Amino acid sequence: MSLEGKTALITGGTKNLGKLTAIELASKYKANLFLHYNSSQGGEQKLADELASKYGVKVEVYQGKLGSEESVAKLFEACKAKFGSIDIAINNVGKVLKKPIVEVTEKEFDEMDVINNKVAFFFIAQAAKNVSQGGRIISLVTSLLAAYTPFYAVYQGTKSAVEYYSKSASKELVSKRISVNCVAPGPMDTPFFYSQEKPEDVEFYKSVAFDGRLTKIEDIAPIVGFLATSGDWITGQTIYASGGMTAH
Repeated sequence: MSLEGKTALITGGTKNLGKLTAIELASKYKANLFLHYNSSQGGEQKLADELASKYGVKVEVYQGKLGSEESVAKLFEACKAKFGSIDIAINNVGKVLKKPIVEVTEKEFDEMDVINNKVAFFFIAQAAKNVSQGGRIISLVTSLLAAYTPFYAVYQGTKSAVEYYSKSASKELVSKRISVNCVAPGPMDTPFFYSQEKPEDVEFYKSVAFDGRLTKIEDIAPIVGFLATSGDWITGQTIYASGGMTAH
């Protein structure tokens, strides 16, 4: 299925899974890309130019801190101003915290709640308003939603809401034939994961999955690509992809 002439908006789209998803949609499906990033790590415009040149698609980058309804609305407005329409909206934004529940501060809770919950809600809401008929809305959550585990209460709690926002939106958008889904990766081999884990915990997560390894971004990007293209009969679902670490 070609996405030629279609536009994909991807938050966190210039690094890690977001970047690989952008490459997936451009290289295999010829989608135009609107890539959001929060803080610059250098090279965002270079990445855009390389993707445009290599795959013959249009690519724009957008910097902005997402933390309010207004900031998310501006993101969608900027994309429509550049491309005229939005066909696929993918939200990678998230923050993890591993800490005993009795030690979580109010400030930490509020930060997690804004990034994982509030931004995700208004991303889906803005996508519902702006994504074209027959489009796709995809949110990245976590396979820890299916885990019975300590220390991840705030992460699991703030991410779990996204499943229900997606389910509700999927019903509300039936008339526009817009599919709304979540993808739930297992612990991924990225800096996002290692900042929270001790070496022995990393080894445990490896031991309970295929091939004795963590989830790679290369495992997940094709699933997002599938939902953005031929997986159009799937809606209101959360696809767990953890190599057997969890099942739902």
